[in-house]
Amino acid sequence: MERCLVLIKPDAMQRGLAGTIISRLEKHGLKLVALKMLLVDKTLAKQLYAIHTGKPFFDGLVNYISSSPIIAAVFEGEEAVSRIRKLMGATDPAQAEAGTIRGDFGLDIERNSIHGADSAKNAERESKLFFSENEIFSY
Repeated sequence: MERCLVLIKPDAMQRGLAGTIISRLEKHGLKLVALKMLLVDKTLAKQLYAIHTGKPFFDGLVNYISSSPIIAAVFEGEEAVSRIRKLMGATDPAQAEAGTIRGDFGLDIERNSIHGADSAKNAERESKLFFSENEIFSY
């Protein structure tokens, strides 16, 4: 079984979409194994987006993800990372298919409602930023 970190971003939280997004993932057979609401500080935001350090949009990512509370979750399932990536849709909601989370709820490339790890390796690294081992459950 593979696990993947998902973040419900500030724009989705502000519009009351957290439950809808979590439900969509669960309806596609992904099991919720960790969940918490938090305000991401700048240090954690920089760790999350470390692969983008030095890029022109880095500061915008850091400022946005730390602008309002988010929900961090870990989902588990067969090929969880690729399945979640497909359900999220393209990063730019204008290019995301209807029926995907970003296609249906994203506002723009930054405020696209959801973050999901892009590989199993990053899923593990990102999950450890938000959850300790005893906060992720098997059942």
